Amino acid sequence: MLPTVKLLDAKGWALLGELQRDARLSFAELGRRVGLSTPAVAERVRNLQSAGVITGYRAEVDPRKLGLPILAIVRLNVVGDVLPRVTALVRALPEVLECHRGTGGDSFTLKVAVATVAHLESLIDRLTPFGTTSTSIVLSSPVERRTIEKPVAGPVRPAKAPRPAARSGGEGAR
Repeated sequence: MLPTVKLLDAKGWALLGELQRDARLSFAELGRRVGLSTPAVAERVRNLQSAGVITGYRAEVDPRKLGLPILAIVRLNVVGDVLPRVTALVRALPEVLECHRGTGGDSFTLKVAVATVAHLESLIDRLTPFGTTSTSIVLSSPVERRTIEKPVAGPVRPAKAPRPAARSGGEGAR
């Protein structure tokens, strides 16, 4: 387990959950929600920031409202010594909302927001000199953003099926 996790007791996890749902809450409101005083909440938040657990606060923005209604996932498989150039390019492309470097067949996975299919095609054209792309347009997002909760100790096991009720020794039982 990572050492920073030791900072988190049940109140710390509750505090993180509330901040992830709404980072604009006042320390007083956070305290009411998790059962701590305002000064205790302020100290815990400062400690979580100092430990690097809380890395920032940001506004969630709907790209569709800004004229970027198409969300797509672009997977890029590169070969050779182009990683620094690809990294520099994707950092410079405003359409790239997220970029993850990974293992397996996809060297990079990008989440992009574009205005039109032609805009998406133009973006893909900028990536193809570096490798092979595979693109999927997002139709819907059943889970857009999830809060990070306290990890469950050990593997999660499915619940056992309920046992049939025991027969009573009353009337009709012989």
